[in-house]
Amino acid sequence: MRNATTPRLAVVLVLVALALVAFTGCSKKPPVVTETAPVEQPVEVVKPAPKPEPVVPKGPDYANLDPSQYGIEDVFYGYDKYDLDDAAMGVLTTNARILKEAGVTLMVAGHCDERGTIEYNLALGEKRAKSARDYLVSLGVPAGNLRVTSYGESRPFATGHGEADWAQNRRAHFERP
Repeated sequence: MRNATTPRLAVVLVLVALALVAFTGCSKKPPVVTETAPVEQPVEVVKPAPKPEPVVPKGPDYANLDPSQYGIEDVFYGYDKYDLDDAAMGVLTTNARILKEAGVTLMVAGHCDERGTIEYNLALGEKRAKSARDYLVSLGVPAGNLRVTSYGESRPFATGHGEADWAQNRRAHFERP
């Protein structure tokens, strides 16, 4: 005996199969693709930012500073001497490099210790200042930028009365005129 549900099941399966075929067999219309002409967009040309001016480090304000503040050093002499030794020439060589850059006018002041007469020490101080100036000029510092004076023993750097103090006073000192 056959079961009554079998024909019904067969009918349902056939109907489902037909429905599947019907739905999948009907294809959709392919979408219509219309090409649009490319629209010219205005192109904004961006110029690169201008390069900043290079930062040049400012040097010292030579005209308003004491020469010792920008590296100018004094030159020292032996007792009763005005000739330059190797140490003095080394200092003056460094001073010349700075002075050529600075372009300032300086006073080269000759100093002496307290030994000797006032007249003798003034003359010796002037010889010391001139020897320093002449060496700087030989290294390229314009002669017009260097003035010479002598203070002899009248403006001591050290006020003691021993050799160490006297050695500090035997010098060519650089100052603003």
